[in-house]
Amino acid sequence: MAEAVRYGAGGIHGLAQLLREHGEAVEWDMAHYWPGRSLLELYRGEMSWRELRVFLRYLPEGSATHRAVRPKKPDEEFWTPDRHLIATVVDAVRENTFATVKLGGDPKKTRRLKPPKPIPRPGVEQPRDAKVIRLGGRNPSKPAELAAAFRGGAATQ
Repeated sequence: MAEAVRYGAGGIHGLAQLLREHGEAVEWDMAHYWPGRSLLELYRGEMSWRELRVFLRYLPEGSATHRAVRPKKPDEEFWTPDRHLIATVVDAVRENTFATVKLGGDPKKTRRLKPPKPIPRPGVEQPRDAKVIRLGGRNPSKPAELAAAFRGGAATQ
């Protein structure tokens, strides 16, 4: 948000330009984050330009003013840092549940279970289908496949 205060001209002229272009967003943020205060107080002389600058500088990233100054694509708009964290927690819980069922369940019943896919979100690549490593059983993985999987690259033969 600090960059938003500094865009264009500096000082009072920069704040005035910000208010002309995004005044409604600033008004909404004042009502939401600074209850009891109004943008009208600035024009009445009850609030200084410095108070407004400090308020704007420390607005959170998801504030209306922040979104107005830096418009994003609609799908990115929805994904705030909090929502990214929640999606990560949900993915971890789903993976843990899968591992618990797979390891503690009857092998005949859990054989066809597939690991859960992560929640799709912008900025996070979807993992490619990983190779399955088999330790023992009918068709165990070969040593070269194991070496490549654990090294992350090609195996030396």
